[in-house]
Amino acid sequence: MNQQPLSLHEIPTGVRCSADYVRLASEKMDPALFAYVDGGSGPGRTADENLSAFANLGILPRPLRRVSGGHTRCTLGGRERPHPIMLAPVGSQALFHADAERASAAAAKATDTCFIASTMASLTLEEVAEVAGPDRWFQLYFQPDRQATRDIVRRAEAAGYTGLVVTVDTPIQLPSHRALAAGFVPPSDMANLRDYPKPAAQDLEPGESDILSGMMRGAPTLGDIDWLAQETTLPLWVKGILHPEDARELVMRGVSGIVVSNHGGRALDGAPASISAIAAVRAAVGERVPLMLDSGIRSGTDVFKAIAGGADAVLVGRLQAYALYVAGALGVAHMIKLLRQELEACMALSGCATLAEVRGTDLVALGAGGRAL
Repeated sequence: MNQQPLSLHEIPTGVRCSADYVRLASEKMDPALFAYVDGGSGPGRTADENLSAFANLGILPRPLRRVSGGHTRCTLGGRERPHPIMLAPVGSQALFHADAERASAAAAKATDTCFIASTMASLTLEEVAEVAGPDRWFQLYFQPDRQATRDIVRRAEAAGYTGLVVTVDTPIQLPSHRALAAGFVPPSDMANLRDYPKPAAQDLEPGESDILSGMMRGAPTLGDIDWLAQETTLPLWVKGILHPEDARELVMRGVSGIVVSNHGGRALDGAPASISAIAAVRAAVGERVPLMLDSGIRSGTDVFKAIAGGADAVLVGRLQAYALYVAGALGVAHMIKLLRQELEACMALSGCATLAEVRGTDLVALGAGGRAL
């Protein structure tokens, strides 16, 4: 379905910022595929809100501050990292490039970036681990059969993944209206799930809801998080949390950290932007609990705003897919480099030498046309 990427060996001319990968992908990608990647659930209001919420936050310049010797180092999960950017779990990457997750994982390794492999990847988690660096996590969807979930976790442990990102916000997912109109058909073959039996059809009593009593019957609960914690010694990072009370409950149960995320707008359409929710989550869990933000990152300035709002690190999903399509592993590595440079420039002009100083920065609300409110 997708057309040939622009280049596999060099960065295309005209890429001057990380967001240029969005533009190039929109120009060259099969329209149906782009509609799917760029859209969200249903009409896509939350996917749009993720972008506008970042755009409506301003940063006050602070000249005359010394920033020489500054850096973007951060510590997350007991590991010091050179920067706070991570590659989010993006499934079915063969849609974007022949090398699929191998390319993204190799780019992460080359740039000292944590790579999070998806349950729904085009390649098996073992194949991805062969080319990924040591800083690799595995994103887990609970399977209808606990034995299948247990087996996937054991495989991730054996393959050297050092954390589990447990995604809980999409037990059901409404298709994108844009993707439906464009005729996009998602792939059905998931490499990590080939050896497990397909879920049996749900038997419903007369009058029972297909959604509430059927599709949601196997939706993850806090009890599943407790069970998983007993099954593995890997750190658990729970992804898909927006409500402060959910975050507080998970921290009380001992999870390692929270990914504040609305699944890029692919879960509940009408949910708030992740950047709009993170301050309340941070207030609920305190300063010591690691928080990551996912959904809406398109620039290093957005990374700055996420950290100022309360995040310790960010996950980059759509930009990863666009850069992968445009220029393979080199494109993903270049995109990460640009994000880092944009973050550092934003830090320099706002007078922040470290990410700790970024966390102390007050953002301002902007009105129409970029006016401060």
